[in-house]
Amino acid sequence: MSNQPTFTEVKEALFPTLEQYVPIVARVHGKNHPEFHDVHQLFNAILEKTLTADTKKPDLNEEFIQLRAVSNNYTVPDDVCESYEAVYQMLAKVDQAYQASLSPRSSRSI
Repeated sequence: MSNQPTFTEVKEALFPTLEQYVPIVARVHGKNHPEFHDVHQLFNAILEKTLTADTKKPDLNEEFIQLRAVSNNYTVPDDVCESYEAVYQMLAKVDQAYQASLSPRSSRSI
């Protein structure tokens, strides 16, 4: 059995912080990193789909594909603050947990 946390566990642990950080990072860094506005929109879409899915598993494949593309696989730019870096680290963890939940070998649910 895997010790990897489920998507639900990661979501519950990280979404409250992401909901606070993402808009602030967009405001602070959006001028020099306009791609972060796309990150902000994609996170909002992920959040909305997750909330409306209730107990069902949300389909977030497209959002995570776009998020990886926009963020260059969560590569942190050299000229940003720790909050920007933290957001990318958290989003990468959420993405990883979601992808693991799709794995047919995963014995744990989302």
